[in-house]
Amino acid sequence: MKLAISGASGKTGYRIAEEAFASGYEVKVLVRQDSIVPESLIKSEKNILSLWNQSKLDEALMGCDVLVIATGARPSIDLTGPAKVDAFGVRNQVASCQRVGIKRVILVSSLCAGRWFHPLNLFGLILIWKRIGEQALQNSALDWTVIRPGGLTEQEDNLEKEHIRYSGPDRQQDAYIPRRLVAKSCIEAINTPSSIRKIIEITSGEEHPEIKMSEAIKGFA
Repeated sequence: MKLAISGASGKTGYRIAEEAFASGYEVKVLVRQDSIVPESLIKSEKNILSLWNQSKLDEALMGCDVLVIATGARPSIDLTGPAKVDAFGVRNQVASCQRVGIKRVILVSSLCAGRWFHPLNLFGLILIWKRIGEQALQNSALDWTVIRPGGLTEQEDNLEKEHIRYSGPDRQQDAYIPRRLVAKSCIEAINTPSSIRKIIEITSGEEHPEIKMSEAIKGFA
């Protein structure tokens, strides 16, 4: 199975690519023109990501079986970034999947997506635009999963002590999770049929019991 990972040079995206490699997948990383690819991905198949050029986007995704969307607006004085990347950029990737025949899509979104009253919305209403991106995927005929992580940390040590708390949409608000565990969750979702057409919120902590995604989904209301 061949995975395309858009936004693979980002802090979460490159970890998703690493976890995909570790799980034995063939991986194509899609990165922006000016992106620096981490050393761990130097030997991977690469394609320049163009969210606005339909033919180039289709070419980048051709031959892949799964797309993991890890693109996200960069902090900038340009407050239109979240609209461009998190809403319309996701919409364009979904449309491309439909054209080239990719059926399975994992979208990395954010806890509290869709909420108006949140400090993150000071950055160009980012949570509103993320929800619009989610809806573009939900309204498609694709086999989608939306992963909504909490606040992202760079923690890489002692992750075996961190257990993920899974929930359905709009159940969690302000907890955190290491990016590495988000990456692992994306790969687990690909291998979890019951995650299809689900929004899954994830945070983590040592206080949570260890549980597989498939088991957690059974308890969703």
